Amino acid sequence: MKILITGVHGFVGSNLVASLSKEHTIYGLDIISPSKEGIKYTFSWDDLDKENMIPQVDAIIHLAGKAHDTKNQTVSDVYFKVNRDLTIKIFDYFCNHPNIKKFVFFSTAKAAADKVEGILTEDVVPTPVGPYGESKIAAETYILSTMKNRPDEFADKGVYIFRPCMIHGPGNKGNLNLLYNVVRKGIPWPLGAFENRRTFTSIGNICFAIEGVLTKNVTSGIYNMGDDEALSTNELIEEICKSLGKKPRIWKLPKSLMAGVAKIGGALHLPLDSERLRKLTENYISSNAKIKKALGVDKMPVDAREGLKVTLESFKCD
Repeated sequence: MKILITGVHGFVGSNLVASLSKEHTIYGLDIISPSKEGIKYTFSWDDLDKENMIPQVDAIIHLAGKAHDTKNQTVSDVYFKVNRDLTIKIFDYFCNHPNIKKFVFFSTAKAAADKVEGILTEDVVPTPVGPYGESKIAAETYILSTMKNRPDEFADKGVYIFRPCMIHGPGNKGNLNLLYNVVRKGIPWPLGAFENRRTFTSIGNICFAIEGVLTKNVTSGIYNMGDDEALSTNELIEEICKSLGKKPRIWKLPKSLMAGVAKIGGALHLPLDSERLRKLTENYISSNAKIKKALGVDKMPVDAREGLKVTLESFKCD
């Protein structure tokens, strides 16, 4: 296949290129265009408006987006200009080219829910909180409404909206890196009394799912993305310590004490406040049953812990 990937030089894009370029021809669409092994050519967003500038492709994978700013320093409008408006632009391009048969949009689990009671499934009524999730759900809504209003045009096309939980793998930059560096410095983890569980997504499982929806007859729709096993933060720290050859330093301080510390931290504008405590200790479990059924597998190819080991080993090279 000939595949156009937006945001091709980012973390997920780079890993997809390494995986897909073995069997397919990859073109990029990005704000930067360095030459890179596996990418035949990288176009700019302005090239979409130039007739016949971009060669015929069979599929589009839309990765380009504004990632969640955990420091909350990004202006709300930026999220919508990137996550919603660029999605509209590339999806319209897809719609206007009948020869392109597959479209994959990378949304986020946060477009469905900021907090999860029980297990998150695709049929949940979306309740995003904040401009990151809200801009992603706005993009999803545009895609779905377009398909609903023009059903004949999509009869022979496949459109897939992926809602991954936190993706990790080689080249990852984010909260997992921050936690890794905290553990590496020998700083004890004081929240061991909170036995929360969270779904993570190994990049190997992302690549497997992408290859599957592109090459198989998979029904269009929304699909959660995640590993089969949810891990607690304590288990995550234990895996980091194994990677570093260190003994875990997990302190199970009373929950009420940590809640009080967080409350004071909020008043004094310290790193640990009540909101950050909630984020660090809440459950967020997402079901991947729908994508596994669509791909005809009982389990994802990359085990959650094995995928995490690959990621942690890559951190040693950074």
